[in-house]
Amino acid sequence: MQTIFLDVTRLLIRLQGGLLPTGVDRVGLAYIARYGSLARAVFCQRGFFIVMSPQESAQTFSRLTSPTQSAWSLHALIVRACLRRLHGEKIKSGIFLHTSHSGMEFPGLYRAMSARRIKSVFMVHDLIPLTHAEYSRPGVDGIHRRRIHAAFKYADGLIANSRSTLASLEAEAQRAGLKLPPTVVAHLAPGVTPRPTAPRPLPTPYFVMLGTIEPRKNHWFILHVWRRLAEQLGAATPKLVVIGRRGWECENVVDMLERCECLKGVVIEEAHCSDEQLQAYLQHAQALLFPSFVEGYGMPLAEALALKVPVLASDLEVFHEIAEDIPDYLDPLDGPGWLARIKAYALADSRERSAQLGRIKCFREPTWAEHFEHVDSFLEALR
Repeated sequence: MQTIFLDVTRLLIRLQGGLLPTGVDRVGLAYIARYGSLARAVFCQRGFFIVMSPQESAQTFSRLTSPTQSAWSLHALIVRACLRRLHGEKIKSGIFLHTSHSGMEFPGLYRAMSARRIKSVFMVHDLIPLTHAEYSRPGVDGIHRRRIHAAFKYADGLIANSRSTLASLEAEAQRAGLKLPPTVVAHLAPGVTPRPTAPRPLPTPYFVMLGTIEPRKNHWFILHVWRRLAEQLGAATPKLVVIGRRGWECENVVDMLERCECLKGVVIEEAHCSDEQLQAYLQHAQALLFPSFVEGYGMPLAEALALKVPVLASDLEVFHEIAEDIPDYLDPLDGPGWLARIKAYALADSRERSAQLGRIKCFREPTWAEHFEHVDSFLEALR
């Protein structure tokens, strides 16, 4: 196999900050697991990049994939790699794999790789800042447009996580009058390693909502549904477990979580949930709630269904691509519909929930083996 250069910038920075992995990070970790034994680690900042030595790469990959990973000196690592670079190591040919969006916007990175006969291949997770700028932080739409356009102009290949993402790429290329590089669609597998069934974390029925608290995930809507549930059901209200850290522009969600009396004792916020806790919560949930307005993929959907946990989800094209007709789909603004379906799924003898459990038996779980079959064939073709 040709030499693989794996970008680890985002993973290192988040580890240094003590942050738990998101879905994008779990993809990066899967790529380390697949290619790390033969790959070189790359750290990029504003188009400037450092290729770590084989020893530094092995140390970096080991720390990033350790179940007991802890923050360590990124500064010392970069200094050592910079000093070694001054001695003039010659890097020639290979494939540069970049699985996050960070730094895609700098043309100098592509040119530097091309000068060394290294082909640049980037994964695109979504174009949400372009198609739905209202759900992103101010200014992110411009940055993401520069990322995607730079990839159109300079990348040797793009990996799309879904047909839906590829369709967005094709539409943006046509809109901008730019040529789309060679592409491949490779679905993502669940990011959490399956574990034996854990003890039930809560004695009463509960639902789980998983993901960073941000506007497009629709937490505010679900919290209002739960307020109505509490008003109607009182002590019989099922619990809602919100798993994920607080993100951006979510002040109204925070107000509900911290100041709404109806939700106290009913909604449980888990901002720092380990993989073990996450799976325990999912395994015993009445359902995963996924009411997003837009998604590029939706890894929690695959994770829940792989654990045989029902899902109530927004009626999004990409969710149908992953799960076909298995979940119960609702409009993300249909308050009465979500209220009725949650009440139905909370019942011990729920016919609706039992029906979905029957459909889940037909779920074809995406696997990393299949993902990398597509990616390896794509990389071989690019060579």
